[in-house]
Amino acid sequence: MPLITNFSLLDKLIHMSEAREGLSVFFEPSSVAVIGASHEHEKLGRVVLENFLHGGFRGRVYPVNPNPVPIDGIGVYQSVKRLPEKVDLAVIVTPANTVPQLLKECADAGIRHVVVVSSGFSETGKAGKELEDECRKIAEKNKMFVIGPNCLGVYDSSSRVDTLFLSRSRLGRPKDGGIAFISQSGAFGATMLDWMNDQDVGISKFVSYGNGIGVNEADLLEFLADDPHTKVIASYIEGVKSDGRRFMEAARKASKKKPVIILKGGKTEKGTAAVASHTGSIAGSARVYSAAFKQSGVIEVSDWTELFDIARAFASQPLPLGGKLLIVTDAGGFGVMAADEADRRGIELKDPSERVTKALRASMPSYVSLHNPMDLTGDATTERYELALEEGIKEYDGIIAITIFQVPLLDKRIASSIAAIAKRHQKPVLCCAAGGEFTRSIVRELEGNGFPVYSTPERAVRVFDAMTRYAKASQ
Repeated sequence: MPLITNFSLLDKLIHMSEAREGLSVFFEPSSVAVIGASHEHEKLGRVVLENFLHGGFRGRVYPVNPNPVPIDGIGVYQSVKRLPEKVDLAVIVTPANTVPQLLKECADAGIRHVVVVSSGFSETGKAGKELEDECRKIAEKNKMFVIGPNCLGVYDSSSRVDTLFLSRSRLGRPKDGGIAFISQSGAFGATMLDWMNDQDVGISKFVSYGNGIGVNEADLLEFLADDPHTKVIASYIEGVKSDGRRFMEAARKASKKKPVIILKGGKTEKGTAAVASHTGSIAGSARVYSAAFKQSGVIEVSDWTELFDIARAFASQPLPLGGKLLIVTDAGGFGVMAADEADRRGIELKDPSERVTKALRASMPSYVSLHNPMDLTGDATTERYELALEEGIKEYDGIIAITIFQVPLLDKRIASSIAAIAKRHQKPVLCCAAGGEFTRSIVRELEGNGFPVYSTPERAVRVFDAMTRYAKASQ
């Protein structure tokens, strides 16, 4: 199955600068109309309205509803045509059959940027597909930028644009950070946002584009490639909505500027069938997609854990200059697990040089293993770790520090020590730790200093492998 499905409005724009400028309005509008803003608290339109009113958005917000009764003392407008100004962005949260007419009204009011949250389109079958095609034609005729339908839309951690129809009491919004997250699936995206907030992982922008009748993944890759707030692009897709060649070109250009990590859903027969009823996409051959990703410089991952494991490292750590990895641990078994994963991935774990060995042996007990992995043993102290990391990082491109904090002599100073050494040498240091509350307290400090911590050695090794492969490909 080829990657080509349909062409979006933005596929037809001649000037890419116009497309980039157009997309920026979604993230930094000065004024927003919420069409379908409800007087009832449990309605989706009310949730979206409250996101803008109480979520930190600094622009002007206009509720639109045929019922002109004020909502919590805020004036309601019966149509976008009656608004006191031409707004930058409209969010439509109404039944699917009303959307074509509302798009026409937005066009008549000069509104070119619209997020259609509503569902009930091609994901539901033939009738929904016809309704979706009608919306697409209206958008194209009026040169509108449309995100959706059947989506959550946009969340920007800086401007506080928030079109998600899920309340903040049930779904946390992540802090400001360097990861841009694109999700074709609203439910997957929402769950990951909530998890990222809980894990204190920061994001720059989130976009759920659903059925993608206008703005699609290629458009977003082009925009985010030049976004100064974004260090890495993470994405979940089910089927490419743009022309396959254009997607590959957008991905190739983006991956030369910053890492692009994609998790592809619908790679099995059952998964492909599920995709068709979810976002109305053609999932296509898993082999074709994997080949396209590889040719485009995209890092393909197998599950959501790996997606964010890798994204967190790229967002917080410098790229390794080569593939020389040192593993330092105070637990031999964890070192063995890391070594196994490194061998599976073709990472050679060379022993430290004679210079490093001599420098460490002078201050280390005789029973400490100074090979690679380097086992500092169960009586390791913070000072022992500091010495091993300081000497080791001088001749390796990166370090995985596996710290078992349950040992008696290792204290909380290790968090600041790791941070200081890594920042001084500007090389990536990935950490591995697992345990209860005492361990979690140190993990929180490490991650607060910008160091991703993984609960298993294998996860840390996979991340280093992804970083070295990307660094080599981008040279």
